[in-house]
Parts: sequence; structure tokens; C-alpha cells
Amino acid sequence: MKYLVDLIVGARPNFMKISSVINAFKCVDHRDLNFDVRLIHTGQHYDKKMSATFFNQLGIPQPDINLNVGSGSQAEQVANIMVKYEHLLESEKCDFCLVVGDVNSTMACAIVAKKMHIQVGHIEGGIRSFDQTMPDEINRIVTDSISDLFFTTSQSAGKNLLVAGIPDERIFFVGNTMIDTLLANKS
Repeated sequence: MKYLVDLIVGARPNFMKISSVINAFKCVDHRDLNFDVRLIHTGQHYDKKMSATFFNQLGIPQPDINLNVGSGSQAEQVANIMVKYEHLLESEKCDFCLVVGDVNSTMACAIVAKKMHIQVGHIEGGIRSFDQTMPDEINRIVTDSISDLFFTTSQSAGKNLLVAGIPDERIFFVGNTMIDTLLANKS
């Protein structure tokens, strides 16, 4: 039996970060994998210039599912993402939810997955500005507080997680996926 991994994207920064992750999946011999990946676009950024253009330019495949949440206040957007992702998981539950960065989609899908007893991995876990007036900082803190695995971009991010009480064996330094995408698209 194959495990199903949901790869969550929703906003422009996610697209740039997830591009290199998807390219890494493409480099692996899929016969050796015991999982399938389902690309979920929440629709947090939905305008062609904020979404489709990035998918095309970065070679990201079309999402398997687009939740089409659109805009609204932060609370409306987070609530819509949570409701729509929960409905999806009720109809086809995944085994692992991999979220990226610190946008509303990241936090909303992490919360839904965790409440449905699905393990959560956070790419860019541990990043902190220590400025809780920033909405993204709240998203980071909440996501990290419930994630099971952390894929960090810097040594300082790993240290932040250790200080927060996260065991070292759940933290994996993987480097900066945004830089990987930059280098892959340098031309």
C-alpha cells in the first residue's frame, strides 16, 4: 500500500519554494517510493500573475486539486481553507501533510491535518522574526507548535526549534528551497 502525501501550496512564496521540492521528487526513481504526492493549491493567490504564471515559469505541474478559496480577510481566508481542506480529507484522507513557509494556507492546512490525526511536516520550520505584529510570524509559530517533522533552511532555525523543546531527531537541515529554485532558474 502506498502512502499519500499532500503537498500544500497557496501563495506566491510557496510556489517558488515548492518548485525545487517537486524537482527533487522528479529525480527519484518512483519504483522505489512507497508514496504518492498530491499537489493541493488552496487558491490563496489565484490571479494569473500571482499563480498560473509561476506554475508555468517554474515548471510546476498543475495542481491535483485547487480549493479555490480566493480572497477575504485573514480570518475568512483561513476559515475557507480549513473548511475546504477538511472536506477533501473527509473524502480522501492523506497519510502525511507537507506544508511550506508561513502563509495562511500553511497554518490552516497544518491545523486541519493535525486535528484529523495526520502527521505534518513543515518546510522552513523554525524561522522566526520575533515580531508577533507580523501575520506570518503567527502562522510560523502556530504551524511549528503542531508539526511533527521540521525541514529547516538554516542552523538558526534549527536552534529556534531546539529552544522551543523540539527533539533534535525531528529536525532536518535541508537548506533553502528558495535558493535552490533561484539557482535552477538563474538563466
